[in-house]
Amino acid sequence: MPNKSDYDQRNDRIAALLQNSIEALGPDLVANPQLAEVLNRMVDDQVRQYDASQNGKNQASDGGLADLIGLGKDAPADLGQTQVSPGVVDYDDTVISERILATADLYYIYMHERLGVFRVMGKLQELFKAGTLRISSGEGAYGLYRFDKHGILRYHMRDRLRAYKRVFGYTRSDPGPGARSNPEFHGLFQHFIAETAKYWRDKRISEVIRERATDPTFGSIAIVRRAGLDLRNNMKNSSYGYINVLRIETSQALAESFKVLESPDVKAQFGAQNAWDVIELVLWQYFHEATYASTMNRMAVTGRDIIRWLAEPFVLRTNRTDFETLLYRIAEPAEEWISSEEGMRLTRPTPPPRGVYKPGPPPSGLRPPSGARRDPVFSRSMGLMPAPPIMG
Repeated sequence: MPNKSDYDQRNDRIAALLQNSIEALGPDLVANPQLAEVLNRMVDDQVRQYDASQNGKNQASDGGLADLIGLGKDAPADLGQTQVSPGVVDYDDTVISERILATADLYYIYMHERLGVFRVMGKLQELFKAGTLRISSGEGAYGLYRFDKHGILRYHMRDRLRAYKRVFGYTRSDPGPGARSNPEFHGLFQHFIAETAKYWRDKRISEVIRERATDPTFGSIAIVRRAGLDLRNNMKNSSYGYINVLRIETSQALAESFKVLESPDVKAQFGAQNAWDVIELVLWQYFHEATYASTMNRMAVTGRDIIRWLAEPFVLRTNRTDFETLLYRIAEPAEEWISSEEGMRLTRPTPPPRGVYKPGPPPSGLRPPSGARRDPVFSRSMGLMPAPPIMG
């Protein structure tokens, strides 16, 4: 732990070092602005190495309180010789990546739940038990049987909806006894994605119109970092409990669902070529819904990539070059998520090119004749009695 004099003088020494370096470089800084970034990085590295070398040295067991109040024969006579703490560990350095990764996978699962994968599996199980599906011993039939038995041990739909409500604020379900919803997530999520996309748009514009390609870009990394830290802290506080276990279990159920939907006997029942065709056809035929299958799948993939990026310490980097290099990993996913979300709001999904069979009696205008003749016209007017029935 440093003493007060050394701690107060350190900033003055750093400022003097920077000033002397700037005076020595002179016109080179104007010709190459990136030298300023390199200079500050070198100074910060030297300071960080010095602090690491002094960590734990000359640290009193009482934290320097005895020296401050003058107890003991070795108590300093000058206030500048007393020990002072340089601070504590930063809040953002204590975030555990495991829960952020669990949130990323849960977002991916939620988007597929909203897409209708588990509703399709429930309908196929219903048709399988009713004998409506003409399958009995194939891969799909056996998969539906096992999916039904595994569902007894898995978390049910109510548990999943409560998890989505508690972590993301999505669905209309209650978050459960003693739990609370997280309505702030979506706003913070959209804000971070928008700022990431805006940063790279500003960078592209600045590269086109600026005089030198080495000049700093227009984008501000501080705004992107703040938006990312706010979102990460929100997810950290809402991802406790059974979220980690639920995402593992439900991800297994999702993979099992697609294995059933990809089976040849199930695809043959609907004339489908892949599992996504089966999902669209079942939703259209039995739920009379057209779904944004491609759009929501891409939102699930890009959203998971963006949240996973926040699980790593990338957002803590303050150096512009390093931050830009790491942020580039989610530049295109951010743009794709924004375009997908806008497409869902501005367009309607295209249904499969197939008519829908609706069980039950047909509409009144399409019902076939019952076989009995209608009353003659003359007997149905002017208040006359109806004619006698033709048959018994």
